[in-house]
Amino acid sequence: MTVRHFLCFLLLAGLALFGGAAAQAQRRSQGKVKPLVTTIYLVRHAEKDTIGNPKDPALTAVGEVRALALRKELAPRKPEILFTTDTRRTRATLAPLAAALNLEPQVYSGRETTALAQRLRREFMGKTVVVVGHSNTLIPLIESLGGTSPVEQIGDDEYDYLFTVRITEGALPKVGVQGYGPERRLLPTDKAADQR
Repeated sequence: MTVRHFLCFLLLAGLALFGGAAAQAQRRSQGKVKPLVTTIYLVRHAEKDTIGNPKDPALTAVGEVRALALRKELAPRKPEILFTTDTRRTRATLAPLAAALNLEPQVYSGRETTALAQRLRREFMGKTVVVVGHSNTLIPLIESLGGTSPVEQIGDDEYDYLFTVRITEGALPKVGVQGYGPERRLLPTDKAADQR
C-alpha cells in the first residue's frame, strides 16, 4: 500500500465516522433516538407489628397483604433492581416481588439517601428500580434524586404511597404518587402518578 492509498483510506474512514456521528445526531434531533429513562418506584415498608419486637418489627397480617399487592402492582413493570434497608419489615415488604422476579434485593443504608441517589443515577440509567424504605427516608431520597415530593411528609400510619420518579436525560425528574394495596386512599395525584 502506498502512502497515497493509505491517506485515501484514512480520509474515507474519517468521512464514514463523521457521517455516522452526524446521522446519529440528526436522528436524535428528529426524536428517533429516545433518551434513556430511569424509572424508580419508591415505597415505604408495609404495616409493622410493633408489639412483638418494637426494635425490628415484622409485618402485620395487613402488611403481608400489602406486600402481595406491591408484587401485583410492580411485577408486570419488570423492575431489574431491588433495594431494601436491612430491617425485617422492609425485607418482608419486598420479598413477594423479589420471589416473583427471581431477584436478590440489594441492601442500602436509609441514612445515606444521597449516596443511594448518586448510585442509582450512575449505575442504573435506563433501568427500572424498586426501593423500599421508611416514612422518614423516602422524601429525602426523592429530593436527592433531584425531584420534588408531591407530599410534605409521610405519617406514621400511612403505608399506601407508591412514588414514581422518572429521570430522563437532560430533563428534571418527574415525580408522581399513587395509592396501592388494601384500604388504598385515592390521592389527587393518582391519575398523573404513572403514565404506563
